[in-house]
Amino acid sequence: MHEESANLCAPMKSKFRCDVVSWSRIERLARDLAHAIRASGFQPDLIVAIARGGYVPARLLADALGVTALTGLRIVHYTAGARRQRRARLVEPLRIAVTGQRVLVVDDVADTGDTYVVAMQHIARRQPAVVRSAALHYKVGARFVPDYYAARLTAWRWINYPWARLEDIDGFLTRMRPRPVTVAEATRRLARDFGMRVARTEVAEVLSGMGRPTSPRRRETVRRGGSVPRARAGTRSRRRSPR
Repeated sequence: MHEESANLCAPMKSKFRCDVVSWSRIERLARDLAHAIRASGFQPDLIVAIARGGYVPARLLADALGVTALTGLRIVHYTAGARRQRRARLVEPLRIAVTGQRVLVVDDVADTGDTYVVAMQHIARRQPAVVRSAALHYKVGARFVPDYYAARLTAWRWINYPWARLEDIDGFLTRMRPRPVTVAEATRRLARDFGMRVARTEVAEVLSGMGRPTSPRRRETVRRGGSVPRARAGTRSRRRSPR
């Protein structure tokens, strides 16, 4: 298990810092997570991914643990650009029976812990033999601590996962005032304001689609990546549930 601090990634008055996670780092974290689960002696019969952030970690764990039964449920908590809704809501419940099964619930990050709380309560009502939880990242201070996690974050940051790269870029650029209009300016401000260093090709792809009301990244309101701590007096804040 990795412990990560991030003094440079602490929230700022109207901006905050990001940790841009690569695919290779995801693979390392997933391997570490699978090892921790195996070492505990727990072998799930079924893995449940929390959509959308839990899809990729759940599939990687299913492969590593030799689990063929994989399904999901959907909880709404975050919109693009780290904007959090007031409360996590279950919008697509589990659609299969889990009675008597050993269930592993997977998401990418435990940030506020709210998403995990909703998911675990929903599954527990369906009478599994046992239900445990796993996350790639656990943020200290979340109201829910997963049974297994690969990295423990001791200072807050927004985690940008590779499966939400364009969505986060879109969301962050949309909140900028004035909004950048060139790839160079947008790339520079993402790095300056959020510590988000990404490829110009990715920024260009997002800019080319900005302003389209039918953009799926604008419509989607599912949690993934982390959560923004509530602002203390005199500050403004915004960012990943029980992820």
